[in-house]
Amino acid sequence: MEQVINYINGNRDQYIEELKEFLRIPSISTLPEHKSDMYNAANFVSSKLKQAGIENVSIIETAGHPLVYGDWMNAPGKPTVLIYGHYDVQPVDPIELWTSPPFEPTIRDGKIYARGATDDKGQVFMHIKSVEAYFRTMNKLPLNVKFIIEGEEEIGSGNLDKFVKGNTDKLKCDTILISDTALFAPGIPTLTYGLRGLSYQEVEVTGPNRDLHSGSFGGSVANPINTLSQIISKLLDKNGKITIPGFYDDVLKLSKKERDNFKALPFSEKRFAKDLGVSKLNGESGYTTLERIWARPTLDCNGIFGGFTGKGAKTVLPSKATAKISMRLVPHQDPKKISKLFNKYIKQITPKTVTVKVSDLHGAYPIITPLEDKSTIAAAKAMSRAFGKKTVYMREGGSIPIVVVFAQKLKAAPVLMGLGLNSENLHSPNEHFNLNHFQLGILGSAYFLDEFSK
Repeated sequence: MEQVINYINGNRDQYIEELKEFLRIPSISTLPEHKSDMYNAANFVSSKLKQAGIENVSIIETAGHPLVYGDWMNAPGKPTVLIYGHYDVQPVDPIELWTSPPFEPTIRDGKIYARGATDDKGQVFMHIKSVEAYFRTMNKLPLNVKFIIEGEEEIGSGNLDKFVKGNTDKLKCDTILISDTALFAPGIPTLTYGLRGLSYQEVEVTGPNRDLHSGSFGGSVANPINTLSQIISKLLDKNGKITIPGFYDDVLKLSKKERDNFKALPFSEKRFAKDLGVSKLNGESGYTTLERIWARPTLDCNGIFGGFTGKGAKTVLPSKATAKISMRLVPHQDPKKISKLFNKYIKQITPKTVTVKVSDLHGAYPIITPLEDKSTIAAAKAMSRAFGKKTVYMREGGSIPIVVVFAQKLKAAPVLMGLGLNSENLHSPNEHFNLNHFQLGILGSAYFLDEFSK
């Protein structure tokens, strides 16, 4: 191991230069005009895997953007790690808010600024470099490794989902190593062991058959905006609890060990509120802020529209009003069941003066990995070795649907070993990645291969 670590520490500058090459490719998956850039990024990943020493590297065509696969299966009797990541990135708008151009990687204060720096090019590149270090020093890996790198994570991973379900033998493994999450705080080695799921709904309320003059008709028919607002207000009670009957039936309760772990983390609610510019935090009574974000279900209105929304005044009584409502789910809630409960309840509380239509837009299952799983234990040791500190554990409030697909179809536990920070502007202007964390991630990846091989 010492040779591997020395090699990694001796090649830091080279790794950064190669990462810059990767970040210069504008691989924006959602914009059709970047289709050729998507292939350029896939080719870059493919070439780097081959250079690292990975075998059977191929670019796999899909109905959308290509997948990149590669493996090294020459360690008989040893476990197999599947390493996942994505080479696609978010759009860069609004471009005028970037301090430096989004696809011209720039280093400031030990951080590299570019679209995709932390989400996910910098993080997936760490694993390619850790594998390379083994081949350059030991001419082999301590276990078997497979890579699957996609180009559609930012648009839902639809084609990877299909590929996984149709290629379970090809992707068969003992654990899935993923770096697309965050550290709890700078310099603190962190493992994420739980992700929330999602049920995303659209509610459309219709009143009169056309927009009306609010003076001539106001007071005679129900205003869909008013009615929709009343409906939304009934979805949460004064204690922040969701009022949908049966909503909490399957919620997995937090264990005492988890609550104690959360309390031990260096988190300040006052600092959190100040950073967000609010005078007081809000949420479900009886739970801390971290518990609310990571381990309790929530319901939020993400958008509401109808009537006149331009500048100035227009006295209109609208025909329709629409709201987007998301519910973050926790183990063991089922998004399909929650969708049905939501639909039923909305129709129950909608007055007869309007009609309502509920559309199920999106769903994702929550997931939790036991802290006692062998892969989690190995990852915790690896991160501690890299950082020189004890690894902490956290859950994540968001969702990564493909993680659930991997776990269910491949029957293997995921390891969410993220090295980014939630403050690094992923999806926003001036996205960046701490280069110290980038280097520690390469070390952590190398240590994980060693630990899990045992």
